[in-house]
Amino acid sequence: MIIFSIETSCDDTSIAIIKTRGKKTPSFEILSNIISSQIKNHTKFGGVVPNLAARLHLENINYCIESALKQAKIKPNQIDLIAVTHGPGLIPALLIGTTVAKTLSYLWNKPIIGINHIEGHIYSNFIQIKREKPFPILNLIVSGGHTSLILMKDHLKYRVIGETRDDAVGESFDKVARMLKLGYPGGPIIEKLAKNYKGELIDLPRPMKYTKDFDFSFSGLKTAVLYKVKEKRKIDNNFKKQLSASFQEAAFDVVIYKTLKAAKKFNVKTITLGGGVSANKALVSKFELTIKKEGLNLQFLSPNIGLSTDNAVMIAIAGFFRYSQKGASSWQKIEAKSNLKIA
Repeated sequence: MIIFSIETSCDDTSIAIIKTRGKKTPSFEILSNIISSQIKNHTKFGGVVPNLAARLHLENINYCIESALKQAKIKPNQIDLIAVTHGPGLIPALLIGTTVAKTLSYLWNKPIIGINHIEGHIYSNFIQIKREKPFPILNLIVSGGHTSLILMKDHLKYRVIGETRDDAVGESFDKVARMLKLGYPGGPIIEKLAKNYKGELIDLPRPMKYTKDFDFSFSGLKTAVLYKVKEKRKIDNNFKKQLSASFQEAAFDVVIYKTLKAAKKFNVKTITLGGGVSANKALVSKFELTIKKEGLNLQFLSPNIGLSTDNAVMIAIAGFFRYSQKGASSWQKIEAKSNLKIA
């Protein structure tokens, strides 16, 4: 089966084409994965500007489509299914992707399916899963817009058991980077500074770490960082490294503790990471070490670096499973929904 997919939920224009084999334990071959990043265009604003993102999607998407088809050596008549992100995300950006997908579905006379962006991040790990029965799966989604714990007892059966009550963890990285005048996006910069710091860490709070639920909060941690910045007379490079390392350690400590607490309660077989923050090697390493230290018998997966941030491959993989279970939709019924829920 050949799946053509589109992802435009935020500031990355992505087109992918994958080939699937098998049904019970399917394998996925990436024929092309084109990503056009807009980071340079949004950096001067310190964040993504929705209407600018939409305009850039419009400028880039035809080139991305042509490049994906050329790289995959696939013609439209060979495509079996079109999958597109229809939410959640920035509505101006989503409208570009869904409109193009609907147009291609009509022109090429191909079935189409709408995919939840979070569902895509979850299924980004299924390119690695080899077990026929990996369920129950606990998915930790960590990105600029989301911090969620989602339990899956089977394909497409989602239960949100924990969410952030304020900032997402990726958003907190951006805000801390702004406090330290490090630039945008903050995640990769803070990760690099933290990696190069070997000294003593600053004591920072771990909000909601020991609450009985599985929710998160990062506003208190972010405020504590702000106070440390205001207390410091001279913000030199060493302090930036120290505070970056201390913030990252505190944030990841909470995230990992709560995820493993939930994994034990629900007796899961697999834990997966998804979202842009899953590209942070310190987070992945800390997860692996903690799981090993606690002797937990489970499979832990994080996406390959190219599938951590927003991409159309994950939308194609999610499209395969949703199409297999629910069938296709029609182009008339696909709608962009900025606040689309997964469960």
